Amino acid sequence: MSGHQYQFALILSEHLQRTINIQHVRAVGGGCINQTYLLESGSGEQWFAKTNYPDQQAMFAAEMAGLQEIYHSHTLRCPKPLTHGTTTGTESDFSYLIMEYISFGHNHNRAQTQRSAGQQLAALHCCTQEQFGWHMDNTIGSTAQLNGYRDGWVTFWREQRLLPQLKWALQDGYNQRDYENGLKLCEQLSVFFHDYQPPASLLHGDLWSGNIGFTEAGQPVIFDPAVYYGDRETDLAMTEMFGGFSADFYAAYHEQWPIDKGYSVRKKLYQLYHILNHYHLFGGGYGHQASNTVLQLLSETGS
Repeated sequence: MSGHQYQFALILSEHLQRTINIQHVRAVGGGCINQTYLLESGSGEQWFAKTNYPDQQAMFAAEMAGLQEIYHSHTLRCPKPLTHGTTTGTESDFSYLIMEYISFGHNHNRAQTQRSAGQQLAALHCCTQEQFGWHMDNTIGSTAQLNGYRDGWVTFWREQRLLPQLKWALQDGYNQRDYENGLKLCEQLSVFFHDYQPPASLLHGDLWSGNIGFTEAGQPVIFDPAVYYGDRETDLAMTEMFGGFSADFYAAYHEQWPIDKGYSVRKKLYQLYHILNHYHLFGGGYGHQASNTVLQLLSETGS
């Protein structure tokens, strides 16, 4: 039995309170941040595991908490999280997150699967709380995502989303003038919310097409969350960034909870956060894209 097999067998045996014999540990694709594996026992049970360096345990703790938040909403399915932690006592110690393994099919373009995803995302967003934020910080990709509670959404989006990303962008070589334009935009955010006051909805937080799958039966499944409570439009804006969601998806969402007419402008404000984060992670043309988006938004304010 390999080192990983032995470690995973110990972890699962302790968590499940029964002897687990891991027969196969198979590396699978699905991300550029963590190592991911399909674990298979001698009796045919399967689990999905993520691993990283030992100092990344906090990232997995936050991801597990986010999965639990979505799982207990009983709305849009996600893998049931089982356990996380860090191995100790070996030269190849690692942090880990183990969850339910869900097999995906290839019917994600069918109208009914897309409609189910839209309906169930609306149900997820109907889970609300009083304040914006969450009880713990987490990550968006590998970037820290700050979730300190705020009573007002505009304040939250300014202080916990745009300002930190602008600061990191400047440190990464973002143009000083573009940075100052970003600060100017942050000062004028209230312009976009004159007739719109969103509730604090439970969000996936990073809902692009790579973070949703569909079972053979067509059931939508979301994973790799960056959970917090905020404006539901932020999830919708993210779905539009890289494609993969059909008109059936948006129509079904709108039937459950109509989208406000101001969304067509605000979605650029919400996509800006992810564009800045992509600049922080990957550099390149994302900086130019962020600068153009800021200018477009400033033009909406009359600046």
